[in-house]
Order: sequence, then structure tokens, then C-alpha cells
Amino acid sequence: MNSVEVSALHWATAQPTRLVWENGLIRTLEPGPREMPEKVWLAPPLFDLQVNGFGGVDFQRDDLSAADLSRAVHALRLAGCGRFLFTLITAEWPRLTARLARAAALRAESEDLQSAIAGWHIEGPFLSSRPGFHGAHNPGLMLDPTPEHLRELRALTGRDPLLLTIAPERPGALDAISLAVSLGCKVSLGHTDASAEIIQAAVQAGASGFTHLGNGCPRELDRRDNILWRVLDNARLTVSLIPDRIHVSPALFRFVHKLMPSERVVYVSDAMAAAGAAPGRYTLGALELEVGPDEIVRQPGQTNFAGSALRQIDGIARAAAMLDVPWQEVWRRMSELPARFMELNQELAVGQPATFCLLNEDASRQRPSLRFFAQGRECHALRRGDAHESCLGRTENGERNGIGQYGSVAGDAGVRQPGAGGQIGSV
Repeated sequence: MNSVEVSALHWATAQPTRLVWENGLIRTLEPGPREMPEKVWLAPPLFDLQVNGFGGVDFQRDDLSAADLSRAVHALRLAGCGRFLFTLITAEWPRLTARLARAAALRAESEDLQSAIAGWHIEGPFLSSRPGFHGAHNPGLMLDPTPEHLRELRALTGRDPLLLTIAPERPGALDAISLAVSLGCKVSLGHTDASAEIIQAAVQAGASGFTHLGNGCPRELDRRDNILWRVLDNARLTVSLIPDRIHVSPALFRFVHKLMPSERVVYVSDAMAAAGAAPGRYTLGALELEVGPDEIVRQPGQTNFAGSALRQIDGIARAAAMLDVPWQEVWRRMSELPARFMELNQELAVGQPATFCLLNEDASRQRPSLRFFAQGRECHALRRGDAHESCLGRTENGERNGIGQYGSVAGDAGVRQPGAGGQIGSV
């Protein structure tokens, strides 16, 4: 198969970079041509630790299908997200484990789903049942974590990365955290009103993260002592934030970045089915939710949020705006850093899949335009009548291409065969 190449500015160094791939894998990553007509940037795909659904697909469905997952994966890629943790929220324990088993089986049957679903995030039912702290989760379904629960989750997920959100004040939670870590799981605290002492004990037991800080708590908190101050006072936790300007105010967003060590702040979407889809009514498991043009997700008639409708690439733009920095400075917080938290590699490197983002900065646009490549294939918006394929490559006459049949994507956003001057396609 012919090799394919792209020349662009490296997202982190701003240096011209040439990337060559063949058979879906990166073959060469080296300095590129010094002059480029336009600012086209090369970046690793985004990595999201918390996706409950996307593109009109609710991951909490009992009848979730492979076509549903492929459609969600495709929509996620169009939002710049190449890998994510498939997230399940609080439900009756037999129903939650059945959903997990179904999703794991669907993933095992598809190489494409395996490349996109990096692992699993179980957010509930080991959460606080106190008003405000349980958020949109059903407080009547909360459970104290037991060794049997943890071993069942580990058995269902095998060796896949597994993240558990746990409220450490629940009876047995500290022992459960220690056991979970010994089983190879990551533990993030969340939906909790644990004291500073219990939080410290949880960290000593092996907890290493905190799930969507600023959410899963009441709208009004004691100004002298609350869960925000307790977490921000513990520099050993990696804190996730939802960068949509809705779940966390811009002021608090900036405050967290100033207080926490730089490597300890990551972004998640906490996306549900409405993300990447039109406003309307959607489900999140048993919840009936509505999403308006403001992209706020609520239960009808209530004020509390219930997940988000945030596209990952939009989260990058909003985070950069809140911090008043270029988008390149926040990109790693939703790519390399969350992947590293899960002990995974998200960097562009020789031998790794040719999965990457190209971002074109145009003075006429407020934010860069995005192109996404998955294992060497460019992803395009599905047209009416298209099958639920994850990535569709098309020539100018609309025919579909396979991996590596695009030619090269040069710095001017043209498409060429390596070493050839004739253009065979464009953005």
C-alpha cells in the first residue's frame, strides 16, 4: 500500500513537522519543510475520560447495538475525540453489569470500536445519596462497594483500563479503593461530601483522581468548609473539569488552574446523547432530559445539570477562551494528560496508529477548522444513506477510498501523493 504524508506545525512546539504513515501506522515523524502557506497544525486526538453517550446515542440503553456505537464513535471523531472511556452511571446493579457486559462484547467484535473505546468508567452506584451530592443519579440505587462488586466489574472488563468513581465516605469504601487499585483499576473520588481526613485516607488507599470538580455537589456550599476547598487542598489528586462555561464558572475554572499543579488538571465532557446532536429531548438511562439551544442539559422543570452536550473540540475552544490562552496550551488537558492518568499513550510517535487531528487557522474564523484522521483514514460527516461506517474517505467524484489512498495532506491543506505536485483533493 502507498505511504501517505502530512506536513504541518507541531501543536506543542510550533515546529514544521512531517508525518508519514502506511497501513494505518505512523512510519516517519521528522522535521518538515520550513515554509508553509497557511497555519495548519498537527495534534494528537483528544481523549475523554467520561462519555455517557454521543451523537444521539445513549450508552445507558439496554439494547445498545454495534451500529449505535459506531455512529457515536464517528460523531466523537468529528469532534476531535479519538479515544474515550465508555461511561455507565448509577442503575440497578444487575442492569448496570448487563449493560457493561453487552458493551464489552460489542467492542470485542470490532477492531474499530477497540481503537476508539480505550476502557470503561463506572460512575455509580458507589456515590453519596445526600441531596445535591448525588446529582442526577438516583439516590435510591446507591450501594456500598464490596469486594464482590469490584471483582465482578474486573471480570467483566478483563484487562481493559477501568476507572471507578467512588464516594469515600461510604461504608467499606476505603477498603474497596485499596482492593480496586490492587486489581489494576483507577479510582477517582466524586459525588462526595467526604471530610478532608477521609479524602486523605482515600488518597493513601490509592485514589488518584477527582471526577468533574464543581459538579455532583449542591449549588450552595458552606464558604468556610466545602468539598471544593478540601479537594483543592490536596495536590495529589488529578482533578477533571467540564470546560463548557456552564458546569464550572470561568472564575472557578481559572482558580483551579492557579491552585493545582499543572499536570493535575484534565478536562472531560461528561457528554450524554445530546452532544453532537440537535437540541431536543434525550434519555440518560432512566432519566428523561431536555437540551435547549444553550446546550444546558436538565431534567424538565429542574435546575440541576445532568451531563453535558459538549463536543470535545468546543471544550478546547472554551477552555482557551476562559484562560485567555491559545488553544495549543490547553490541548494536552484533553489528550495526553487524561491518557497518562489512565497509564495510556496518546502521543504521536513512530509505530503508533496514524490517528491525529489537523487544525487549520484561518483569519476569517474565530477558531481553527478541524479534520480528523483515524488510522490513516479521514473522517467525514455522514450523508443521508451512508452506512454507519466510522470513517469515510472520498475522492473528488465521491467514491470511497481505503486506508492510505488519500495522498498527502500538505501544509496548504491540499492533498497530494508524496513527491507529486498534482493536487487530487482538498479540504
